[in-house]
Amino acid sequence: MAGDVEVIDRYAGAPGDRALARRAADAARRFAGRADLAVHVLLTDDGEIARLHGAHLGDPSATDVMSFELDDAVEVVVSVECAERRAREHGEQRDAELALYVVHGVLHACGFDDRSDAERARMRDAERTVLATLGMHVARFA
Repeated sequence: MAGDVEVIDRYAGAPGDRALARRAADAARRFAGRADLAVHVLLTDDGEIARLHGAHLGDPSATDVMSFELDDAVEVVVSVECAERRAREHGEQRDAELALYVVHGVLHACGFDDRSDAERARMRDAERTVLATLGMHVARFA
């Protein structure tokens, strides 16, 4: 249904992950002016995201987040395992890293990109703004 945010958690990392992903997706779509956009988030591990990455994008390596715009909805796949690992590596809060991946995926589907320096700067600004509405930040993007 238009406007819904659905989260499926196959990773089962922390009790609040589904609610966090829902809030992050909602904040990102509102920021992008697409509050009515249906968003489906799959929280998973490196193995499953690698399989999906290979099947859909031809690269069988694990990645942090993938997103697809299908019909009138966005499908976002997030590796919670990657978020946990990178949070440790960069001294970030786990929840902020996880929220960042969801926000990043939704923003991509709403027209934001990060291929050029200018696009990447615009994406990072948007990510920082959305994370701030959630009371979070990622220090390495400050």
